[in-house]
Amino acid sequence: MQTVVGVSFRPVTKIYYFSPGEVPDLEAGDYVVVDTSQGREIGQVAWRPKELADEEVGGGLKPVVRRATALDLVERDRWQHQEPETISICQAKVAERGLPMKVVSTEYSYDGSRLVVSFTSESRIDFRELVRDLAKTFSTRIEMKQIGVRDEAKVLDGVGKCGRQLCCAGWLRDFAPVTIKMAKNQNLPLNPPEISGVCGRLLCCLAYEMDVYSEARSRLPKVGAMVDTPVGKGRVRRVQPLQETVTVRLEEDEVLRDFSADELGGVESRGRSCGCSGCGARVQSQRRGEDRDTGGSEEADPNGDGEADSGKDAEQPLARARRHRRSS
Repeated sequence: MQTVVGVSFRPVTKIYYFSPGEVPDLEAGDYVVVDTSQGREIGQVAWRPKELADEEVGGGLKPVVRRATALDLVERDRWQHQEPETISICQAKVAERGLPMKVVSTEYSYDGSRLVVSFTSESRIDFRELVRDLAKTFSTRIEMKQIGVRDEAKVLDGVGKCGRQLCCAGWLRDFAPVTIKMAKNQNLPLNPPEISGVCGRLLCCLAYEMDVYSEARSRLPKVGAMVDTPVGKGRVRRVQPLQETVTVRLEEDEVLRDFSADELGGVESRGRSCGCSGCGARVQSQRRGEDRDTGGSEEADPNGDGEADSGKDAEQPLARARRHRRSS
């Protein structure tokens, strides 16, 4: 176990672990000076020191040097007020050189000794000449940082489809993986404009309720399964996880009816297809299993007439090679 304190360097950004060092009585909201791989920086304590397992912490921790003084905070604010003008100058320098990149933000270190220029680009760029020009203009060390479209949306902020501030800019510190399977499990339309955010990527909110949908689906049969209902057997055509109901096509009258999970009896995962895509996939796998059990096989019909060729053309290449060796 190690004693760590969480520190963030900008609002709503990733929290980094540091060792409290000789400043153990830290509280959330305190400003501290810490050692980073890029030099000393001012950060804000996100949560007070606590014990964490070595596996969660990772490698060695850098220490908290000291509490930030009022002079440190004034110096930091002075450099931050220069950042809007710095962005305009950087954008003008990029336009002069005709580089295919977009400057998104600039960040000074608290003492102005380092300037980080964040940009987006669809390809790799040789910006060595640009760095020399910026270093000469601002008289400080320049670092170029390429970011993705999600980070760009986080920096620029905006309004989402829900009409509220973007989650990544308002409260979401880390980006969780989002997959198209999450949209499928929530019965959402797979139309890209409907499930994509302002950044063009899948909506981060698709992951918020994924656990609820997964738990609900675990109690319901899958699409294509044969189930026993109070009015007879039928095959599942649709699943409504939040209502915990399924739509079943009954075998007798082929009518679609909704049933709750408590009303369903035995579940058979395989059977004849009812015409839906989910059933078709299961029937194909079932047929392959039956072929393996009976030792039967189907050969491709190159003529398309439904009958397999006979004679020498239908013989396996290995059999022909063996017969050729015997005759020679």
